[in-house]
Order: sequence, then C-alpha cells, then structure tokens
Amino acid sequence: MGREVILITGGCRSGKSRFALDYADRHFSKKVYLATAEVLDEEMARRVEMHQKMRGPGWQTIEEPLEIVNRMRSYREEDGVILLDCITLWLSNLLLKWDDDQKVMEQVEKLMGMMKEGRPSMIVVSNEVGMSIVPADPLSRRFRDLSGMANQRIGEVSDIVIFMVSGIPIFLKGKE
Repeated sequence: MGREVILITGGCRSGKSRFALDYADRHFSKKVYLATAEVLDEEMARRVEMHQKMRGPGWQTIEEPLEIVNRMRSYREEDGVILLDCITLWLSNLLLKWDDDQKVMEQVEKLMGMMKEGRPSMIVVSNEVGMSIVPADPLSRRFRDLSGMANQRIGEVSDIVIFMVSGIPIFLKGKE
C-alpha cells in the first residue's frame, strides 16, 4: 500500500473511530494513535478507556491536545500510519487556548502542510457538526464554523474521504 491520507467524518457515535482502527489494522503494521482528548472528567475518562480497549496492544499511543503537528513530524515510519483522533477535539482545545479564529486556522494550515509532506500515511477522524440546529451561543457557532472550515481544508488534501452513517462507510472521495 502506498502512502495515503484518509479523512473519516460523521456524527457522534457513527462508527468513525471503530472504522478508522479497523482500516489501520487491515492496512498497516506500524500504527500510532494520536489522541487529542484531555481527560477532564469521569465521562471523558470512560471514553478514553473504551478507545484504549478498542485499539488493543498493537498500537503506540501519543496524547497531545495542542501541538499535534510537531508530534507527528517526529514519527517518520514510511510504512506506518498515524491515526489522529480527533480534529474537533483538537480545534476545541485550540479555541479555548486562543480567542482568535485566524490563529486556530493557521494551525489547520500547518497540519495540511504536514499532510502534503509525503509520509507517513495518516487517518484523520473528525466530527461533522454542521448538519444540525444552529447553536444558540456565539462560541458554539464559532466552533461549528471552524470545524466545517477545517474539515473542508483537510478533505482537499485527503486521498480518501469517508462519511460514516450508522456504522456504514460512505466513500465521498477515493475508494478503499
């Protein structure tokens, strides 16, 4: 398999992470899971534990809520894959760090630059948050808008884009 960038998007509990893990297990022997979540409460701790169990022992795990591009650059396995889970948590972390949408999108552009560099393969998981009601408060609307813009930009540089619905992958760009 050649080097590829895959974006997997969809709603909450649509099967994104499970599909991403399965895809990586089927196609790559060296696998890194880059987690952007910060464990700030018991519910998040349970989610992280569930994801760890889903991964199994064949994965190296890196936890990085903000500096994902720098962490990914340190991984140079040409035949490996980085599974980045997830873009929307990362954007949320950045938005809470900076009250500046332009700074957040500059980080997205840095990520895109890294994706274009050529190695390793990447699987990027992101939530599709723009298909529901308009959020009531300004911060939530900014988050929705930034998520949509980031997903568009990442989709542009991805070889494969998959939309997950009810556990079913719908290939929007490229194919397995």
